[in-house]
Amino acid sequence: MITKLKNSNEEVANRIYTIFQNSYRVEAQLIGVLDFPPLLRSAKDIVYSKTEFYGFSDNNCLAAIIEIVIEDKHLEINSLTVDPKYFRKGIADKLISYVLDVFDFTEAIVETAVVNIPAINLYKKHGFVEFKRWTPSHGIEKLAMSVEFVSVCPETTS
Repeated sequence: MITKLKNSNEEVANRIYTIFQNSYRVEAQLIGVLDFPPLLRSAKDIVYSKTEFYGFSDNNCLAAIIEIVIEDKHLEINSLTVDPKYFRKGIADKLISYVLDVFDFTEAIVETAVVNIPAINLYKKHGFVEFKRWTPSHGIEKLAMSVEFVSVCPETTS
């Protein structure tokens, strides 16, 4: 079940924070870094965030979170995290499908580490294509991917 999370609630923010920490520790190991910027984010940062958080729950346990921003029909996926206890169950796939199906946008963008092949492959499965690579000041090479929403209008008959 996917629901919008009220990140301004401290208890909810703490649950989001815990999943972020658990998931990002695994990602840091995957990409081979000790200093991983997402791990520096605090529960207080989450409380005050203006982004939207959607959670996937399994038996009333929060298992995964997707964080998005939508502005002017532009959808940005800021984070997608799955608690390691729920890895390999297709939950990240469900969250991506959810935001791509539910929200009205013309383009969606996501960024990830170049070496995060599982994430890249997952986004490619949803039609995302790479459009940019760079290395920010923290030194982890990143890439940006996007997918455009093409509206298919049914033919009208006269």
